[in-house]
Amino acid sequence: MNRRQRRKFIPSTWIMATKQTEARAYHALYAIDWKRGGRLSWEGWNQLEDLLQFHIPIKRKAVGRKFSSQPAAKIAKRAKKIHLNEAQFEQLEQFFYRPFSKKRWRMFIQTNRNL
Repeated sequence: MNRRQRRKFIPSTWIMATKQTEARAYHALYAIDWKRGGRLSWEGWNQLEDLLQFHIPIKRKAVGRKFSSQPAAKIAKRAKKIHLNEAQFEQLEQFFYRPFSKKRWRMFIQTNRNL
């Protein structure tokens, strides 16, 4: 995604994924903008506390020029939380970085969502 596209990006769906390995947990935060077809991710966090303190730049309106940043802790409240094993996490990464339909994405989240 180039800079111009990133400026127009307004996330409508947030997903917080946790992959449990033998040694430790791996956390990632994903954002999807369905209207503009954009996707962003923040990956590679071994400590959940570090991810929740990270400030994420988000935009509230398409025509607005200002960006605001929020700590991921605020975003995590409204994010869909999923806990995955290694195979499911690989499937999520392949699914996230390829073109997909909203229906297929919704089915994947519903089958792997933890309440």
